Amino acid sequence: MEITKSKKKRKAGIANYSKYGQMFIIPFIVGFLLFQLYPIIYTITLSFTDLAGWETELNFIGFKNYIHILHNDHFLQALKNTWIIWGMNFIPQLLVALILAKWFTDNAVKIKGEGLFKAIFYLPNIITAASLAILFNSLFGFPHGPVNQILIHFNVIQEPFEFFRSKPGTRIIVAFIQFWRWYGSTFIILCAGIMGINPSLFEAAKIDGASDWKIFSNITLPLLKPITLYILITSLVGGMQMFDIPFLLTGGGPDYAVETGMIYVYNQAFTGNRNFYMSATASVVLLVIIMVFSAIIYYVMNRDKRKVSR
Repeated sequence: MEITKSKKKRKAGIANYSKYGQMFIIPFIVGFLLFQLYPIIYTITLSFTDLAGWETELNFIGFKNYIHILHNDHFLQALKNTWIIWGMNFIPQLLVALILAKWFTDNAVKIKGEGLFKAIFYLPNIITAASLAILFNSLFGFPHGPVNQILIHFNVIQEPFEFFRSKPGTRIIVAFIQFWRWYGSTFIILCAGIMGINPSLFEAAKIDGASDWKIFSNITLPLLKPITLYILITSLVGGMQMFDIPFLLTGGGPDYAVETGMIYVYNQAFTGNRNFYMSATASVVLLVIIMVFSAIIYYVMNRDKRKVSR
């Protein structure tokens, strides 16, 4: 009897504590409903209407907006730009972060001032996009920017080059800024992932005579799959939402070279004819792209697990 009473008291105490937990998550739920779920539902609703300009009445027109936008060369070019810039910055970002993470977590390589280096690598991530845009606009300015002056001094070029009038030049600069801004964050996450691997696995492999490359490729990389999956999906989401750097740097130019999907969404909604319906449709298309490619990445990365479970 005493045991059952103590169990009841324990359950009652847990129930009382759970009330406090529910109270603490109420602000999050309210914020999510008001500032995330409602805007998503409203945007999806707008994509099936013809709302534009200063009109307030909604006329539902079905899937006409989706048919139109999938044949819109301007939007398709914006999507293409987004993928190109994301690929140009993410691939080297991941490679450099992996190399640095391997180096900084290797017990055989004792780096002095490791914490300082990590802080320096992460520093670009906390600099505002506006500051970075001003900085790189000055560095690559025409005709008296420091980069132009250095290239002329070393006879790489004979006269100043207008980087922001060149499509490849502008794309490379935007991609480099994105790389420089985020590689430190990726590096820190990968370091945490490697440090979370059981050290006895590395010790056993070394005793068996495995080389550093075999240990890295056969132990480290496979066990980093969950972390790599997280990095891939979050980077994909961030890449598809790329807006601030290309918009602040050149506004999407020259000739729409760095106009991303989100810049297209912004321009449709807040400039010209204020085509809210087209902006909403483009937003939903980007959402679907993110969901589809995230699912594909998740499926590919977890294919081995499913084989083992069978």
